[in-house]
Amino acid sequence: MTDILAMLQSLLSHHESEVVEFKEAKSNYDFGKLGRYFSALSNEANLLGKPHAWLVFGVRDKGHVVVGSQFRPARKDLDSLKGEVAAKTTGQITFIEIHEVQRPEGRVVLFEIPAAPRGVPVAWEGHYYGRNGEELSPLNLEEIERIRSQATHEDWSAGVIAEAGLEDLDEKAIEVARANYKSKFPDKATELDSWDVPTFLNKAKLTIKGKITRTALILLGKEESEHFLKPADTKVRWLLKDAQGHDKDYLIVGLPLLLAVDRVYGRIRNLKYRYLKEGTLFPEEVDQYEPYSIREALNNCIAHQDYTLGGRINVVEQDDQLVFTNLGSFAPGSVERVVIENAPEEHYRNQFLASAMFNLKMVDTAGGGIRRLFEYQRQRFFPMPDYELTPNRVKVTLYGKVLDLEYARYLARNPQLTLEQVIAYDQTWKHTGSSGHRTAPGGLVNQGKSSPMGSPESSPIGSPMEVDPIIELLRADRTLTTEEIGKHLGISKRSVLKRIEKLKLAGRLQREGTSKGGRWVLLGG
Repeated sequence: MTDILAMLQSLLSHHESEVVEFKEAKSNYDFGKLGRYFSALSNEANLLGKPHAWLVFGVRDKGHVVVGSQFRPARKDLDSLKGEVAAKTTGQITFIEIHEVQRPEGRVVLFEIPAAPRGVPVAWEGHYYGRNGEELSPLNLEEIERIRSQATHEDWSAGVIAEAGLEDLDEKAIEVARANYKSKFPDKATELDSWDVPTFLNKAKLTIKGKITRTALILLGKEESEHFLKPADTKVRWLLKDAQGHDKDYLIVGLPLLLAVDRVYGRIRNLKYRYLKEGTLFPEEVDQYEPYSIREALNNCIAHQDYTLGGRINVVEQDDQLVFTNLGSFAPGSVERVVIENAPEEHYRNQFLASAMFNLKMVDTAGGGIRRLFEYQRQRFFPMPDYELTPNRVKVTLYGKVLDLEYARYLARNPQLTLEQVIAYDQTWKHTGSSGHRTAPGGLVNQGKSSPMGSPESSPIGSPMEVDPIIELLRADRTLTTEEIGKHLGISKRSVLKRIEKLKLAGRLQREGTSKGGRWVLLGG
């Protein structure tokens, strides 16, 4: 008790900070707001290298005057709060302790909040919170990644499961893994035939010195071995929906995920898509999806899933699209950088797992896999893949049909377009409109144009007026800021500034007035 009295006195004598919050809470306090402060203070303590943070009730913020609080005056009600908070936080994290101090001025309640674990930001009801000075605010992406990067040297997928043995691995999966390894490294085929199972598993980097890793169980484990990986939910769910969004069929597959990929792939219908007759402009028919694209998207989910979050990988099939989701942030940070710069990923969340999947011919760690998804869509004249990135989920949508005939004609008539130009055109079409009226984020509307902006009739490629998504945005609103342009196009401010500089050098754009109150001037038409 002496220690907590001294702690209270210390807190009262210092200014409120990112790891200390005072509230009067004279009679009650909103439970949701308490939870958001729990998340914020826990995350800030992690970022500042503190072991814990404090939320203090019964103290006025201004002047740190004790006013007393009657928040949950019964001790049993205070203790029950631990379970109530745990039910809504990441990993069921809750208070270290809830202390009560009786002072002459009234009762003070001190909530001792643990720092977020290394590599794991703490969410409240699925959302991450932090502090902006003394204000409660969403935890920004840089801070989320800073916490998550703490675990980069502690690769979850490389963890050894001491209790697991070879008997916990699936014989069929090992057989398929051998065949895939031989196909990936044909120069080792003869040598491979002489390896026993433990040797093969070590060589393929599925085990570490003969010890079973989480990676070995994820890819080759028997279905009943999943308990070794808890709380990870190592399953893939395929769901088929009709045009109205109603569920028609489903499949849930677990370990071994090496075989699960084929089972899910076998359920996806991948029907033939027949084009409208356009002379020789389009082929007669194609598969809705390139087989490589389906496998690449699904294998990427397996490689990049944040298994510590306890969620499943989902594949939702609709009549005209496939949607893949996995938990965790997008490791490379920027889809644009990966595709346009054709840059390999600099790090993987699950490096050991990714390396093993590379050896088993499941993913391409040399880079280029995501770029090929875009290339295959382009070959079909279908819209480019959509990537929806949030701090704790990646959602990829592959389109399986022509959504706009003029869009498809434009790609078919201009095979000389670079992939960067195709993506720029795709972004313009999605965000500022195509045939008919389409409303883009921010309220931009394409007023009844019958063909996509930048179609061959209006802007032949190679002419000075070649299509550019920034130009088309500014045609609609010349007061847009660089931040707003970036939001519309789904790219960083830095990328916007680079593109604007190129447009200025090409004599197509200039700025009038200040950065805040000025406007853009389009040159040359």
